[in-house]
Amino acid sequence: MISSAELKTEPIGAEPRKVIPLPPVSGAEQVYYRYSDMVYRLALARCRKKSDAEDVMQEVFVRYIRSAPSFETAEHQRAWLIRATINCSNTLLAGSWRKLVSELDEQRASDGSGSDTIDTAGDVYAAVMRLPKSQRTAIHLYYYEGYRINEIAELTGSNENTVKSWLRRAKERLEKDLKGDYFDV
Repeated sequence: MISSAELKTEPIGAEPRKVIPLPPVSGAEQVYYRYSDMVYRLALARCRKKSDAEDVMQEVFVRYIRSAPSFETAEHQRAWLIRATINCSNTLLAGSWRKLVSELDEQRASDGSGSDTIDTAGDVYAAVMRLPKSQRTAIHLYYYEGYRINEIAELTGSNENTVKSWLRRAKERLEKDLKGDYFDV
């Protein structure tokens, strides 16, 4: 039974809600099944390439298995995995070997089987992927993972005002990039 001291209230709008901390998942396989999608999506948002995102995801779970951390709540476990994903993607992107690899142009890499119809989700996704890494990360954590600005600041090791700036600049750039297609203003 959970005591009232273990319940924490968080204000949403005018009404506080009660949050019951979930116990963390034990066992590497269960952790992988619960969090692998989240880790992969964040890694892809930061690295922009599927192969790099897969490498980051693998490294995160290898680190998890090697360190065998213990957590008080599932949220603490989730935050650890997000922080590890950010660290691993930073390490991958800072590697000196990446300077030696040239990226193929998207048009040359495609097989030419694309259609002329507009794919709304694909266009928005492509616009988000063109954002700088910090803005992509903030957008992903805020809109997709549901973190608040102060939580994103803590996870990324940044100031809250910096995170607000990343989100504002990302919104402005997305609006500018997508204005003709999706905004009738």
